[in-house]
Amino acid sequence: MSPSRFCPAVFLAIAIVLPSYPAEAAPRPKKGEQAAPAPTPADKRDRTVAAPGSPFNGRAFWQAAAQCGGIYFKLNSAYSDAAISAKVIKPDPAAYTRLSKEADGAAAAATAFFDASERFLAADRKLARDEAVMTYDPVATSAGDRLKSIEAALQAAKPCPELYRTCRSAYPQICNDAAALTN
Repeated sequence: MSPSRFCPAVFLAIAIVLPSYPAEAAPRPKKGEQAAPAPTPADKRDRTVAAPGSPFNGRAFWQAAAQCGGIYFKLNSAYSDAAISAKVIKPDPAAYTRLSKEADGAAAAATAFFDASERFLAADRKLARDEAVMTYDPVATSAGDRLKSIEAALQAAKPCPELYRTCRSAYPQICNDAAALTN
C-alpha cells in the first residue's frame, strides 16, 4: 500500500473511532440536568449528619459543610460580578449596594461553612489546616462549579442554613458562626 493511500485510511479510522470514545468513557448529564458532586469515600472517623429528610442525611459533616461552602462561594462570585456590572457597565447605585451586600453575606456564609468543614476534618481525622483544605476543596469546588446562575445557587443553598442549625445544636464548638444561619 502506498503512503498516499495509507494516510486517508488512517485518518478515516481515527475519525470513526475517536468521536465515540469520550461518550463511552464518561457519560455526561442530560441537558438541563446538574451533575452531582463526586462522592468522597466514607471514613469511619467522620461524624455524619443525622437529619432525616435533609439532602445531607448520612453524609459526613465535613462534606456537607464543604458543599454548602462551595455553593455560597459561587453565590459570592456571582453577586460580585453583578455588582461590578452595576457599578461600571450599567451604573445603578441601588443595585450595586444591594448586590455588594448580598456578596458580603454569601462570603461570610461560605467562610463559616469552610471553617466548619476544616474543624470537622481536624477533629475527626486529625488533619492539619493545609491538609483539611486540600481534602474539602475538591468537594466545595465541584458543588460550586455545577451552578451556572444566581437562581440555581440560591436553590442549591436552601438546605444549608438547616444543616448549620443541625450542626450547631449537635456540635456548638465546631459550628459556632451565626453568619451561616442568616442566608
